[in-house]
Amino acid sequence: MKKTLLSLALLATTGAVQADEVKFVTNAAYAPFEFVDENNEMQGFDIDLAKAICDVQAMECSFHNQAFDSLIPSLKFRRYHAAIAAMDITPERAKQVDFSDIYYENSAVFVIPAGKVSTIEKLKKQTVGVQNGTSHQKYIQDKLEVEGITARPYQSVQDALLDMSNGRIKAVFADTAVVGDWLTKNEGYTVLGDRITDDDYFGTGFGIAVTKGNQELLDQLNQGLSALKENGTYDALYQQYFPQ
Repeated sequence: MKKTLLSLALLATTGAVQADEVKFVTNAAYAPFEFVDENNEMQGFDIDLAKAICDVQAMECSFHNQAFDSLIPSLKFRRYHAAIAAMDITPERAKQVDFSDIYYENSAVFVIPAGKVSTIEKLKKQTVGVQNGTSHQKYIQDKLEVEGITARPYQSVQDALLDMSNGRIKAVFADTAVVGDWLTKNEGYTVLGDRITDDDYFGTGFGIAVTKGNQELLDQLNQGLSALKENGTYDALYQQYFPQ
């Protein structure tokens, strides 16, 4: 009955054919939040969290992968019902989609080859890699371009990190947890400066985005997230993916 009611609610709010499942979309190139494993299956904190929400709310869900900068447009065009992709809740995005309760408190950092640059100010007249369409790109454009720091957008943060490894750019700006995960697998690199938690870009935290006005689904997601925090599932997933 719960699944049927949700499907009817999705039909009413999306105007699409009756939904047999809640369609989640993500960008599975952002470990440890979402990535594709050796069996070509999506894994990560966000994926496991969404699956657990679906289980506790008795919802049938599917997961789909596409570029990060197309996630919000896909929701607006009603191709999918929800996006979970380490997405910062920002005032600009909240005008386009609705967000669940915060499920992860976020911050961002610069990562550089060790010993190359001593302060963020030394990145002036340099190019910093960012994932296209992210809060990191907008932060540099809004806050640091005036100081001579240029953001170079990439399809994925992994592409940016690879270019830094090959000496094509001086630094990468990304989420703290993503940088931390990458540093455990790559020697010779370090974090530059302090974590950045500007509320207009990172400090609010991550949320699950849904099509604007889909309150029924939003309530389901928030109820599921609350249940996972109460029954210990959320803490177990957090310790699994962020042991430090």
